[in-house]
Amino acid sequence: MPQHEQQQGKYRAPALQKGLEILELLAGAADAMPMVDISDALGRSVSEIFRMLQVLEQRQYISRSGEGYRLTNRLFALGMAQPLTQDLLGNALPVMRELAKLTRQSCHLAMASGAAMVVVAGVESPGLLGFAVRTGYQRPLIHSASGHILMAFQSRSGRDEMFRAADLAHLQFDRVAFSDKLENVKSAGYITMPSPMLTAITDISAPILKADVAIAALTMPFVDGPGTPLGMDDAREVLLDMTATVTRSLNVSS
Repeated sequence: MPQHEQQQGKYRAPALQKGLEILELLAGAADAMPMVDISDALGRSVSEIFRMLQVLEQRQYISRSGEGYRLTNRLFALGMAQPLTQDLLGNALPVMRELAKLTRQSCHLAMASGAAMVVVAGVESPGLLGFAVRTGYQRPLIHSASGHILMAFQSRSGRDEMFRAADLAHLQFDRVAFSDKLENVKSAGYITMPSPMLTAITDISAPILKADVAIAALTMPFVDGPGTPLGMDDAREVLLDMTATVTRSLNVSS
């Protein structure tokens, strides 16, 4: 069934809907997509798509690459420009640099976006060891340490909304069992879990809170070895101290 036939709601804005369909399609595309492929994927005619592509390109939400179109970082930049995000980064980045210096491990900051966590900032390890995650990297909330933290430290309605987003993204998981796991994470105040990306890396993550709700997760992909000054338990304690520092700063300034 064409995508636009699955998204009929009470109110309609056809032009806006077409533009959003294109952005969402390109966001999930590994390579630039020709206009004909976009038309086929959305179940819309080329004439319907043509003018929308021109406007989105003019507004710099998409760009041409060869014979196709790809998403630019404009949407990401708009999200980063929000006052809450700017306040978060202003408070978190100096602390993250100190965390990396003390532990000689990389760290990154992630926020929730629908069913995914998105890395909004990162600091690389000052030593020889370390695994850095690029800014803009996304992964389903239910499959990442950052995501577990962002879901665990939510209001009931906020967590339910994240579950709905996961359902809409067709992610397969046992909701009851996963809810129990989130409650355990919340009770502990952090999570330690094997990296879903690479072996020999353990992700340690803790929340940055605003009014007792996680607005971000600070995560350290811990790499063990002779060049690391702190073991995992000590590194985790430093991470917890740092998230507490950022949380205090954010709530004092609110």
